Amino acid sequence: MSWFRKKSRKIEVVPQDKRHVRTEGIFVKCPSCDAALFRRELEESFQVCTHCGYHFRLDARARLAMLYDEGIYEELDAGVISTDPLNFVDTKPYRERLEQARRTSGLPEAIINARGMIGGHLVFTGAMDFNFLGGSMGSAVGEKVTRLIERAIRERAAVITIAASGGARMQEGALSLMQMAKVSAALARLDDERLPFISILTDPTTGGVTASFAMLGDVIIAEPRALIGFAGPRVIEQTIRQKLPKDFQRAEFLLEHGMIDAVVDRREMRPFIIRLLNFMMNPAVQTAREEKAEELPRASALHATD
Repeated sequence: MSWFRKKSRKIEVVPQDKRHVRTEGIFVKCPSCDAALFRRELEESFQVCTHCGYHFRLDARARLAMLYDEGIYEELDAGVISTDPLNFVDTKPYRERLEQARRTSGLPEAIINARGMIGGHLVFTGAMDFNFLGGSMGSAVGEKVTRLIERAIRERAAVITIAASGGARMQEGALSLMQMAKVSAALARLDDERLPFISILTDPTTGGVTASFAMLGDVIIAEPRALIGFAGPRVIEQTIRQKLPKDFQRAEFLLEHGMIDAVVDRREMRPFIIRLLNFMMNPAVQTAREEKAEELPRASALHATD
């Protein structure tokens, strides 16, 4: 837009707040390779740099739309939100932080529960969002993940979680730490029912989320270069007083050391998940798992008798 307009014979100066360049907002700079990316092309590639493969962070709703058939899903448990059980105050009250997080992120909580079809399979998915208080896990997040698993058990469906978290929410103290055991117990019941659980780790996945459900998947998948760990690299270095290996706690490092099962480009994530579901939801595979599970107690009893 021109900063001056000719009006009759007079020149009108355009106000400062209305001055803008026509190309503003059209391009995005990649923080990894500094390439100028056309915003539309970046959206078509699921926010992955077409030059270097850098994965930009995605919000929860975009991740759900990316996975579900035709991007259609039913949102569940939207009314489950955090309260302030401890009346916690640091530089500002916790209640104010929650309200601010809801306004800025447009989300009710740090996770969205969804129900829908992926590759023709019924799947319950919990997608975390780092924009809501760093994707921290409080009582509401733990409750929503638990409800997700219980629904899957009732409807004989698969469960997928997409982690993006800084860990347990400190403003809820021990109540947030209790969610680690609560969700893990629910996953044990899911395993007893021989239903699949796929865990997707994105950048970053740390703290109590890593120490609980994020690393309990039947199959654990990570996006390229995602930071995954419990304590941060600087904390570990200061504790052990040693220099950590290059790319420590990155997805590729964890794959090399057997901590995860696969590193999958976001553009290939949906077809990869569908292949997994085709295998894991196959009736023959589920029957084989049940038969193997029935044999284990007998084998243990025989060993104890000997």
